[in-house]
Amino acid sequence: MFLFAGYDAHGVIDKALIYYVRALSKLGDVIVCTDCDCAKSEIKKIEKYTIGTISGRHGEYDFGSYKRAYMYAHDARILPQYDYVYLINDSVYGPLEPLAQYLLKMESFGTDAFGMVCNPNRHEAYIQSWFIGCAKSVFLSKWFDEFMRSVTHQPDKGSVTYLYEHGFTRMLNKNNKTWQCIYSVPNRGIYNRIKKLYLRGLPFFKKNAFIRHNGALGAQIAYILRHIPDDLARAIMTNATRTWGDEHIHWLLTRNPIKIFIRNIKYATHKILHEGL
Repeated sequence: MFLFAGYDAHGVIDKALIYYVRALSKLGDVIVCTDCDCAKSEIKKIEKYTIGTISGRHGEYDFGSYKRAYMYAHDARILPQYDYVYLINDSVYGPLEPLAQYLLKMESFGTDAFGMVCNPNRHEAYIQSWFIGCAKSVFLSKWFDEFMRSVTHQPDKGSVTYLYEHGFTRMLNKNNKTWQCIYSVPNRGIYNRIKKLYLRGLPFFKKNAFIRHNGALGAQIAYILRHIPDDLARAIMTNATRTWGDEHIHWLLTRNPIKIFIRNIKYATHKILHEGL
């Protein structure tokens, strides 16, 4: 089962999200919770791919949606019928490749929990929260239930990351549960090295790549868009254009190497002046 957290500033269920939910529905049951108010006409677009949908602004980010989707399944008493439960959010575009092979690989680890990407943070390695999988030894445990129910509104995203994204992995370690990920991506690589990760087989890229590094990631995005299915590329472009505007997208997706070089220089200069070497 997939507990899917979605967010759209305008409460729109667009083709990019439908593409993702439809892909998941071919592999298991899906419960979608959006941290935004979606009209019934919008929710109807994905109802046939889900066993439950929840919509309403709660301000608790992805784990707030995971909590609500989990409680929906818990209260319906359907959790024990699943071998694995996944926590997944829509902060990424994809899947760029068929997902079944990735689920099989993660589940074959034989660990209590697993994920698509680990951040090997030197202080505290953790599973990135946009794609986490759990075996019954985790999602049917008392501590997991308590952890999910403890999710509350936090003052900033940093607190959410520390308490819940890092916190989930801390709880795994505290309860002597094993975990493993397919990919290990340090620092901000998941945002900034999207072409390299795509060529390594990662079947997603972060949406925020469209607004990072002073536009220097435009060529990497354009490369990926040229190599994925046309219907997915169109869905991504429609979502990105609606989110950041047609003018920005047109400016961003240049293939001019001189412009890209200048953008990288400007970004590097900004980093040095404001953050130091």
